[in-house]
Amino acid sequence: MKTIIIGIAGGTGSGKSTFTNKLKDTFHEDVAVLYHDNYYRDQSDIPLEERKKTNYDHPDAMETELLVEHLHQLKEGKAIECPVYDYTMHTRSNQVMKVEPKRVILLEGILVLADERLRDLMDVKVYVEADADERILRRVIRDVKERGRDIEGVVEQYLTTVKPMHYLYVEPTRTTADIVINSGMNPVAFELVRNMIQKILDEKEEV
Repeated sequence: MKTIIIGIAGGTGSGKSTFTNKLKDTFHEDVAVLYHDNYYRDQSDIPLEERKKTNYDHPDAMETELLVEHLHQLKEGKAIECPVYDYTMHTRSNQVMKVEPKRVILLEGILVLADERLRDLMDVKVYVEADADERILRRVIRDVKERGRDIEGVVEQYLTTVKPMHYLYVEPTRTTADIVINSGMNPVAFELVRNMIQKILDEKEEV
């Protein structure tokens, strides 16, 4: 089974998760989805207060080598056990999520285009961009409502690590993308990618 990997990147709050999840909801079990965020390194041996100070927007925060290994396994037709990250505790949970190999794999994360090993595995590279003000507002709402953070902490993290790392590591990857879209809610871009995936799945059925 030939596997097609579609990378979906973009800054925090750009709408890349919205775009990815909309594709997931459209194709259900026909696609597999991997989130780079789940591959944040385990920090269970570090005190919680120290974990909070980690620069989570730097490539070194990710165990990308494990993600690369898992993608190779999926391409070989093998299921994987994907780690699950606990944002409230700033480390991995004790749970894993079994991911079965699929014809199409969606790989989402702010830094998925920043690593050459990941880019080399991708068949299509998508970059989702949005206005910086919109991104920070979405980030605040998400982190407070879904991840148990306080506004002061979110703002401090954004100014000290998220914003500088975005301009250093995330935004430059825009030039590596095959498709650049404005907002994860862009209906034209969604139809473009949806039709591409549908064509791939239809070709499988014809074989």
